[in-house]
Amino acid sequence: MQYITSVERIGIAKGRLEGESKLLRKLLELRFGALPTWAINKLNSVSEQNLEAWGEAVSGNGFCIHGRFSR
Repeated sequence: MQYITSVERIGIAKGRLEGESKLLRKLLELRFGALPTWAINKLNSVSEQNLEAWGEAVSGNGFCIHGRFSR
């Protein structure tokens, strides 16, 4: 098994978070159309835990963009 440095681990985690954010943004745009700048900024700065919760919420019927993304 190949050794992975702590810097590589951080890079992998950052890449995974960026990928999840990109996917959630795409899902939101498909559902609501173009996102306002404040929502895009929020997506780019959200924690992994919140990003996962929002992703799960988007797959449900009751998702409201203003209710999840507080400015």
